[in-house]
Amino acid sequence: MITGAAGDLGRAVVRELSRKGVRLACVERKTETLAALLASLPSEADVLGVGGIDLTDVTSCLRAVQKSHDRFGRVDGLVNTVGGFNMGPIDQSGIGRWDALMMMNARTAYAISAAVLPGMQQRRHGRILHIAASPGLKAGSHQSAYAASKAAVIRLTEAIAAENRTHLITANCILPGTIDTPRNREAMPDANTETWVPASSIARLIAFLVSLEASAVTGAAIAAGGF
Repeated sequence: MITGAAGDLGRAVVRELSRKGVRLACVERKTETLAALLASLPSEADVLGVGGIDLTDVTSCLRAVQKSHDRFGRVDGLVNTVGGFNMGPIDQSGIGRWDALMMMNARTAYAISAAVLPGMQQRRHGRILHIAASPGLKAGSHQSAYAASKAAVIRLTEAIAAENRTHLITANCILPGTIDTPRNREAMPDANTETWVPASSIARLIAFLVSLEASAVTGAAIAAGGF
């Protein structure tokens, strides 16, 4: 299962895993962007589109998992690419930013993890992968809400790993640098893009972490910041 499947990183993960023949449940909130993603994939790709899903709502997450179970019989892995970014000072007007980023980054990760875990626990197998960020380890100026929300994702990942060792479920998160996407290039036209990380490189790392070969890696926050 890939959440945010039609986003810049999600799309790269979908392409990487579909190229490897992995059966995919692509989860998106907007049905039109999901439809465009599915239309761009090779006809032989075994992909289920699950649109209209609000990852802040546990019931909606459970619906996505049920649809995936109905199609494939199980969910072996979760790659959660959903999240948001915003910056601003700590002042009275910033409480809305705090609440919004906690919802977009931390609550979504918790809700979809809680939805997929029972089936994985029953089968004693699973891979859970979240996208965090280096400010989750140390915040900079104007990063309080963003850093706190990503720190929550890291701590959540560690807790999932600790609670599910006996179920043979791994949980890890990636701390990418600036990902080279059209959106980031538009937002930062004067930036030096030479050190930015291609989305395809992050996708290959994700493909390894959700594979059988990565069974020894769990509870990790893996930096992928490029050069």
